[in-house]
Amino acid sequence: MIKTMNKAYLNINEIQKMVSVDLLAVNNIIIDNIENDVPLINDLSKHILTSGGKRIRPMITLLTSSICNYNGKNHLFLAACIEFIHTATLLHDDVIDESKMRRGLATANDIFGNKASVLVGDFLFSRAFEIMVANGSKQILEILSKASSTIAQGEVLQLTTINDCNTTKELYMKIIKRKTASLFAAAAEISAVLSEEKFEIQNSLKIYGEKLGIAFQLVDDALDYAGTSALDKKIGDDFREGKMTLPLIISIEKATPEEKCFWTRTIENLEQSSDDLNKAIELINKYDGIDATLRIAKKYSIEAIKSLDIFPKSEAKLALESIAIIAVDRKK
Repeated sequence: MIKTMNKAYLNINEIQKMVSVDLLAVNNIIIDNIENDVPLINDLSKHILTSGGKRIRPMITLLTSSICNYNGKNHLFLAACIEFIHTATLLHDDVIDESKMRRGLATANDIFGNKASVLVGDFLFSRAFEIMVANGSKQILEILSKASSTIAQGEVLQLTTINDCNTTKELYMKIIKRKTASLFAAAAEISAVLSEEKFEIQNSLKIYGEKLGIAFQLVDDALDYAGTSALDKKIGDDFREGKMTLPLIISIEKATPEEKCFWTRTIENLEQSSDDLNKAIELINKYDGIDATLRIAKKYSIEAIKSLDIFPKSEAKLALESIAIIAVDRKK
C-alpha cells in the first residue's frame, strides 16, 4: 500500500494480484501465439516475453475492461495484442539503440543478432493484428493500427533528433506522446469500445492512458540521469547515445557558452571521456533538469487520475489511479 497525504493507493504487487487470473490467461494466450514451426522465432520471442516486465500495458486493458463492467473474454486477447505490440517495439528499439541489457538480462539483439530481432519484432506485430482481427471490432482495429503507426512515427522522429542540441521541449513532448503515450492510450480506450460504452467514457479512458504514458516516459528519462543500476538500463545510456530527453534539453537551454561547448562535444559530436557523464549530471542538476522533469511527470499523473472522475468508486478505479501514482513514484 502506498500512502499519500489524502489517500492510500495500491502497490504493483497488489494490483497484479487483483488481476492475477486474467493476467495468467493473457500470458497463456501470449505463449500459445508465439508457438510455431520456426525455432528462432520461438526462442527469441520467449526470451523477451518471459524475461520479466510488469505487464503494465496489458493490465491497463484488463482494469479498464473491469471499470467498464465488461463480462466477455475478448479483453484477454486484446491485452495480449497490446503486449505483442509493446514487445515488438522493444525489439526494434534495442536494435536502434544498440542496447546490451534489458530487464537485467542480455537483449535479444545481443544474443540473436540485429536481423533476427527486427524480423521477430515484425512477426510479433503481425501476430498482434491476427489476434485483434479475430477478437475485436473494426473500431478496435482502427485504434490499434493507428497506435502502431503513431509509435513508428514517434520512433523515426526521435531518430531525427539524436545528437541535435537544438531539439526543443515541444518537439520532445511530441515524440514521447507518439512513441510511448499512444499505446497506453490505445490500451485503455479499446476496453470502452469493447464494452460498447458511450464516447464520453471512451474519451476519458483514452485521456487517462495518454497522460499516464507521458508521465511514464518523463520519469524514465529523468531516471536515466538519476536512477540506480538496479533499473532496466545503465545510468547514462541516453547520454552515451546522444539522445535528447527533457532533463538534457532543460540544461542545454540554460547553458553558458562554455557549457554549450561541452554539450556540443559530448552530444552532437559524441566525443565522450570517462568523466563526462558525471559532468553532464552535474550540469543537469545545476539547472534543475531532473526535478523539473519529475514535476511535469507528476502533473500528468494527476491529470490521468482526474480523467477517471467520471467513474464510480471501485477496486478497478483504485488500481488505475494507483498505476498513475506508481508511474511517478519509481525510486531514483
